Amino acid sequence: MKPILQVALDEVELIRAVEIAREAIAGGADYVEAGTPLIKSEGMNAIRTLKAEFGDDHVIVADMKTMDTGAIEIEMAAKAGAGIVTILGASHDSTIQDALRSAQRYGVRLSADLINVPHPAKRAAQLQGIGVDIIGIHVGIDQQMVGQDPLEVLKVTREAVSIPIAVAGGLDARSAASAVALGADIVIVGGNIIRSKDVTEASRAIRTAIDGRATTTMISKSRDEEIRELFMQVSTPNISDAMHRAPAMRDIKPLFENIKIAGKAVTVQNFPGDWARPVEASDVAGPGNVIVICNNSNYVAPWGELASRGCVQKGIIGVVIDGAIRDVDDIRKIKFPAFASAHVPNAGDPKGMGEINTEITCGGLTVRPEDWIVGDDNGVMVIPKEQAYEVARRAMEVRKNEDRVRVEIERGKTLAQVVDLYKWEKK
Repeated sequence: MKPILQVALDEVELIRAVEIAREAIAGGADYVEAGTPLIKSEGMNAIRTLKAEFGDDHVIVADMKTMDTGAIEIEMAAKAGAGIVTILGASHDSTIQDALRSAQRYGVRLSADLINVPHPAKRAAQLQGIGVDIIGIHVGIDQQMVGQDPLEVLKVTREAVSIPIAVAGGLDARSAASAVALGADIVIVGGNIIRSKDVTEASRAIRTAIDGRATTTMISKSRDEEIRELFMQVSTPNISDAMHRAPAMRDIKPLFENIKIAGKAVTVQNFPGDWARPVEASDVAGPGNVIVICNNSNYVAPWGELASRGCVQKGIIGVVIDGAIRDVDDIRKIKFPAFASAHVPNAGDPKGMGEINTEITCGGLTVRPEDWIVGDDNGVMVIPKEQAYEVARRAMEVRKNEDRVRVEIERGKTLAQVVDLYKWEKK
C-alpha cells in the first residue's frame, strides 16, 4: 500500500493550524493530526474544525495521549470527528481495553503511542494482542533533542507486530523514506512541515521521498560535526531562546560585520596585556577551535594581527577576548573572526604568567575548555559541552518556528496577530 503522510499540527492557534493544514494537503499530506498542544489549547473544537474543513477527504487524527479514563476521551474525540485517536501505550491494560471498546463502539481506530515505553517491541506485541489498530513509534521532541532516533525503535518493533505502524520523531524527507523502507505504514511529520517557510513544498518533498521517487544519501558525521553544522545554521538569538533566554557575553562585540563562528573553546586566564599565554594557546588549539581569553583589562591588548594570522594558518576559527584587542584594521583585512570588549593600540609584554585550558570567566559567563562558543553580529553565546547537541537541536526548532512566522508576517499580519499575543498574555 502507498505509505501515508500524516501532518502533525503541533500548534496552539487554531486559525494558524487550519492554514498550515491546507498548505500541507496541497503538498500531498493524507492525514491531518490535531496535535496535543492544539487540543490542549482549543479543546474538541480543534477536531471539529479540522473535520469540517478537511474531513470529507482526509482522516482526522486526535493526538489525545490518553493515559486514564480511556473510554470517555476516545468518545469525545470520536464524536468531534476524529477517525483515529491515540492513547499512550504506557497506560494500564484496563485503560487500553476500555478505550478499545469505546473506539469500536464509535467506529474509530485506536493508535497506541509508545513514547517513553522502556521496552517498545515487547509492549507493542502486548498491545497488538489486546487489539489496538495501530502502533505509534514516537520519539518525543525532548528525546530528539538529546539524540534518540525513532528508526532504531522501528527496526525492532516491526519484527514484533503485524499491524500498521506509525512513526514520528523529527522526521525529514531522508529519514521518512528510511522509515518506510524499514516497514512504517504511516509517517508522521510535524516541525519539518509546519515550521517550514514553504509548507506545501516541504510536504511535497516528503511525499516524493516516501513514495520512493527520491534518492537519499546517508552521510556519516561525528557528533561534533553535527553540532557545528547546526550551530552554523542558527543565530545567537535562536540559541539564547533555546536556552530559556540565556544571556550572551556581556560587553563583548564583533570586530567587524558578518562574522559567524561555532567551535570548542581553548581558554586562557591572562594577566592584563601579557601576550605570552594567549599566543601560546594558538599552539594548543587546533582546527575548529575558538581561543577565549580573560585579559582583565580594556586598556592593554594581549592579541593582534600577527597572532590572528597564525590562527588562520592552523584553522583556528576565531578569538574572543574579555578585554582589549589591537591591530583592528589589519585583522579586518584578513577577516579573522574576533570579538573583544575594547580596541587599543598598545600591547603588554610576554611574561607568561597566565594559564591555558582552565575554567575562566569571560564577559560575565563561565567558560570551560571544550564548551561551545557561538558568535555572530549579535554577540557571543557559551553553550556547556554536555548540553551542546540538545541546545543546537532546540535552536534549530526556534529558527524553524521563526521562519514560519516570518512568512505569515510577509503575507500581511503583524507579529501580535500571528502569535495571537493578546490571547496568550499572562493573566
